Amino acid sequence: MQSENRFFDDLSKLINGAAGTVAGMSREFESNARERAKEWIGGLDFVSREEFDAVKAMAAQAREQVAALEARIAALEGKAPASKPKGRTSKAEG
Repeated sequence: MQSENRFFDDLSKLINGAAGTVAGMSREFESNARERAKEWIGGLDFVSREEFDAVKAMAAQAREQVAALEARIAALEGKAPASKPKGRTSKAEG
């Protein structure tokens, strides 16, 4: 009876050790995969979210400045500011 109990104790220790080893290997694999992905993505020409937001804010400010300048030019020329963007006009409008 004692020998059977010892066998199951040893088997239990072996299984626990193997499970720990497998868990460690999976953590290491995941860590290596993340590092490889960061290296790969880092090599591409992506911008950070902060850079994107900064450029977006600058573009919005530039649009506001353009609208203000268009209104100023229209006032200097004695015209009402254009309500629709300038683009192609059809022959009927022209």
